[in-house]
Amino acid sequence: MPDISLTTLAVLCLTAAAAGWIDAVVGGGGLLQLPALLVGLPHMAPAHVLGTNKAVAIWGTSAAAVAYARKAPVDVRTAARIGLAALGGSLAGAFFAAGIDSAVLRPLIMAVLLAVLAFVLLRPTFGTTVADPAPPTGRRVLAAILVAGLVIGFYDGLIGPGTGTFLVLALAGILHMNLVTASGTAKIVNVCTNVGALVTFTAQGAVLWQVAAPMAVFNLAGGALGARMALKRGSGFVRGVLVVVVLALVCKLAYDQWGG
Repeated sequence: MPDISLTTLAVLCLTAAAAGWIDAVVGGGGLLQLPALLVGLPHMAPAHVLGTNKAVAIWGTSAAAVAYARKAPVDVRTAARIGLAALGGSLAGAFFAAGIDSAVLRPLIMAVLLAVLAFVLLRPTFGTTVADPAPPTGRRVLAAILVAGLVIGFYDGLIGPGTGTFLVLALAGILHMNLVTASGTAKIVNVCTNVGALVTFTAQGAVLWQVAAPMAVFNLAGGALGARMALKRGSGFVRGVLVVVVLALVCKLAYDQWGG
């Protein structure tokens, strides 16, 4: 157990609740939770911080996934297929992570995010209505498995920030889902990737369970609340949160690239 004050632990728990809420609505909770852990546990190895982060995040993601699966029109079978592909992609990304210079990739990711932000702002109806109410074709499902599963899963293992947001955008665009259904599907995919990462970190002994356990309770509560709010307020609410999170992600990557 690291030497951590009750005040620091309380702040981490409140941060975990906020991260769970953000993650449940549109993804991107790690933008808040991971930096908080890095500040709160300054003397811990990065692997322990990452492992603890995954041990916390999986609870809020799972709570949100259950809430969406119960009340949103989520195709659990399709989500599970994409999730298995994402699990494989994340394992491959983690394998190559050591040989990739993230400083080279950040500008590219920022450019993609800015293009996504422009697209969302210029298309006010994106994700708020279903363009095609018919079930997705096999070709679209395969495209979702390849892009939302393998490609974004690979990115999650390689770098990680904003994975949930990318999943929501990909699912809404490829499968013509509204943003609420896309968020619910993304949560199921995220559970699959988080399980794989957590198993790896646990096997390496890189999870600080004494810190993760109380944070997980708050993260779970935040995830459940965020899912309920998204389901109640609809795609317009999710779209607003999406814009804010994408902007925050661009700022975070820009700071990591040029401000650190």
